[in-house]
Amino acid sequence: MAKPLSMNEIRIRAARFLGEWKNSPGDERQDAQSFVRDLLKVYGVTETRAAFYEKRVKKASSGGQGYIDALIPGLALIEMKSAGKNLVVAEQQALDYVNGLTEVESPRWILTSDFKKFRLLDLTAPKGEDIAEWKIEDFPKNSDRLAFFAGYGVRQFASHAQEQASISAAQLMAGLYESLEGSGYDDHSASVFLVRTLFALYADDSGVWERDLFLQFLTDRTSEDGSDLGAQLSMLYQVMATPVGERQKNLDELMARFPYVNGGVFEEPLKIPAFNAEMRGKLMDAAMYNWSSISPAIFGSLFQAVKDKTARRELGEHYTTETNILKVIGPMFLDDLRQRFADHQHDIKKLEGLREDMGRMRFLDPACGCGNFLVVAYREMRALDLAVLERLQALRGKGWQEGTMFFDETLLPVRLENFHGIELEEWPARIAATALHLVEHQANQALELALGVGPDPLPLNKIDTIQVGNALHMDWNSVLPASNDVYVLGNPPFIGMNRMTPEQQKDNRLVFTKVDAKGLRTGRLDYVACWYAKVMDYLRYAGEARVAFVSTNSITQGEQARTMVPLLDRHGFAVDFAHQTFKWTSEAPKAAVVHCIVVGFSGKTRRARKTRLFSYKDIAGEPIEKPTSRLNFYLSDGPDLVPAKLTAPAVRGMPNAHKGSQPTDGGHLLVTEAEYPKVAADPNAAPYLRRFVQGKDMLQGKPLRWCLWLKDANPAHIKASALLHARLNGVKEARLESPTESVKEYANQPGLFTQDRQPSTNYFALPEVSSENRRWIPGRFFTPETVAGNKLIIFPQAEPWHAALLQSSMFMAWVETFAGRLKSDISLSPGLAYFPVPWPIPNKNQKTSLAEAWQKVEEARAAYPTSTLSDLYDEYAMPDRLLRAHQSLDAVVDGLFSGRKKLSDNTERLKVLLTAYERMTTAGQLTMPKTRRRARS
Repeated sequence: MAKPLSMNEIRIRAARFLGEWKNSPGDERQDAQSFVRDLLKVYGVTETRAAFYEKRVKKASSGGQGYIDALIPGLALIEMKSAGKNLVVAEQQALDYVNGLTEVESPRWILTSDFKKFRLLDLTAPKGEDIAEWKIEDFPKNSDRLAFFAGYGVRQFASHAQEQASISAAQLMAGLYESLEGSGYDDHSASVFLVRTLFALYADDSGVWERDLFLQFLTDRTSEDGSDLGAQLSMLYQVMATPVGERQKNLDELMARFPYVNGGVFEEPLKIPAFNAEMRGKLMDAAMYNWSSISPAIFGSLFQAVKDKTARRELGEHYTTETNILKVIGPMFLDDLRQRFADHQHDIKKLEGLREDMGRMRFLDPACGCGNFLVVAYREMRALDLAVLERLQALRGKGWQEGTMFFDETLLPVRLENFHGIELEEWPARIAATALHLVEHQANQALELALGVGPDPLPLNKIDTIQVGNALHMDWNSVLPASNDVYVLGNPPFIGMNRMTPEQQKDNRLVFTKVDAKGLRTGRLDYVACWYAKVMDYLRYAGEARVAFVSTNSITQGEQARTMVPLLDRHGFAVDFAHQTFKWTSEAPKAAVVHCIVVGFSGKTRRARKTRLFSYKDIAGEPIEKPTSRLNFYLSDGPDLVPAKLTAPAVRGMPNAHKGSQPTDGGHLLVTEAEYPKVAADPNAAPYLRRFVQGKDMLQGKPLRWCLWLKDANPAHIKASALLHARLNGVKEARLESPTESVKEYANQPGLFTQDRQPSTNYFALPEVSSENRRWIPGRFFTPETVAGNKLIIFPQAEPWHAALLQSSMFMAWVETFAGRLKSDISLSPGLAYFPVPWPIPNKNQKTSLAEAWQKVEEARAAYPTSTLSDLYDEYAMPDRLLRAHQSLDAVVDGLFSGRKKLSDNTERLKVLLTAYERMTTAGQLTMPKTRRRARS
């Protein structure tokens, strides 16, 4: 039975090719065809796939027609010229042809030759690294450059080309699934069939078995009308599940050439699908694609989406980029391993020790989906192990590997059996197992490409490390026993507390009953927190183990953080590294966007503890690592503490704060812009018209609203006004229909707001909810004649220097950390977002400086009288004058807190704030005001 070509065999064939062609004369046209055919035979490329002088395409430059000398669709285009001809010109001709090809046909490599030398262009490589040239006499030692013809992958990961190739491949599979679904083939069988077909397509292009064997089978053994395709494939898949010695003696010759695959991929008996000509055409299109170019991590995510109609229409818009996965595994373990390798380049024993340590590492993704975290982690670990092996070979000499069985998998420390996952659904779990097979093959190819030897690709080891089940109900020890060598990672489901189903709420109660969460409000946590609770229970006796989860940023903010901080502390865990808020999405247009963070933590007693913090100037940009002395769950350099929730300012001299007044009136005390003329024309109602402002009104300037403020109103006016009578009757009826008893009590006082918090003096106001995209939450002063609604947070008796503090980046650093969230927007509540702030007490001169800084902000706003606060504080439209005024204000406030002019960013400001808060609480300066009676609502 034919096997895929090893690199050693390819090098032998390359030497034979050189001997035949080095001084070969002959007809130029015939020589060119023979030369290309013989060259491709070195790598086992069959004429089933390669098109020789048959592909006629339109030239992009002239519009004329031309013939490509040889095309391997999706892989390479070859252009031959006479001896001595300019290969750069030949390359330009080839590129002209490429523009006339379809996406599936378009190659990655352009190979040109004049029989005496070769020139190779990699269309995906960066400029300066994309071209290689060599003479024909040097072909054997350069044969590795063309190893992609035999299915060997290049050691290049997470490239844009791989992303695009993976998207195209997934679209082909989506077409197949759609056809199967439309034919009535049941979903489970379609899932199994697609996974098997995926493996066969990939194996055909990547050297798992002899090149293009599956394509040849489809071409030679199935009818064009597709009538026998289902039966033939079912038979073939049974053959691949059967050891060679146990197969029938009279098996079809071509079918018998397929190797025994094992690994569980072809084990399950399957219903025979029915195909037609159109369905066979889709499979043939897929078979002609170059599957060796896909990324198993990216493709796995896309493949998972093919069963969803909406996702199928938007393939490429919903997958986890490898860049984002590396944000987790880099600081979690990979960076340290790479540093050890760099530090011990000349120490054989320490390099061997590094490999041994890597072999002890065990990985668990308890919400693995299609396995992309495990795939990338395995790939990067194998790549590092190969780099260590190459270095050991260099240190010991070329003869070192002789007698050392590198191809014996037991001598490879990083093995698939060390990578475990839990997934709720069967379909993505199957994809995860298959993706791990594919990436293992890529790693083994890289090993053979580098060292000349590697493990046999088949039969596969059966992957039983991916378990199907509800991770929150399972004992993770049954999947992977907890130990100091365990690394738990992944991105558990992003589901907000308010969107959890009853079953998910039940999951929450289940997991938190197993950890010491007494006195904590665990029911207010997002669903992702359940995985934190499970891992704390799982690793309670494994202090050296490490954890890293991608999470929604809300879990490290406001009330949620107030629960998580003491929970981690009680179980002896502390944060090791973190990525502050960034955009977790693909680079495809219209991509789904989630604002995420990464939290890495381990036992406080872990010996090698060091902290790392990554922040983002642009949440869609690159991370910037900041030095840290300690790291807390708020993802900042500072103490891991929970500010007290207060009912009054902790620092004397700061104004009180509370919500504005609430009418609860059924709309009858409020007056719209359209209603205003009628109400203003009533002489009995007009004296009581007051501007009414909510947060949205203040920010956007619209809608203009008024209210009837009838507190202390003249009874005679009310009695004489039919308009007031009608409105007050509407208020009464609306309140009587309310389910809230306190509101019903106010039905007898329809002229009053149910909550009257209106100040009798000037006051400063902030919107209760503000976009997270604003650098500052804009506030302003109002006179007591303007009634503040309950969607404003008001600061009665605030002075200009108070306004400066409340409009500073220092205040925003506190708010962004401790305020609550409404979706992703900031939701202010004074108890956490304002009262505990450790404001310094300014002296008279400092108050003057603050007031002057605030005055400049007001003047900058006034320069744009037609712009609303929402316009002025838009992240892209903010005027430069206003920006500079805020920066000047920040410099004054930063100096007040830190003693120097300006801090670099809000991360540094938060560190100052937390240190000040810690100092204030340690010194006993924080007084806990008595709890006030809750106002009626």
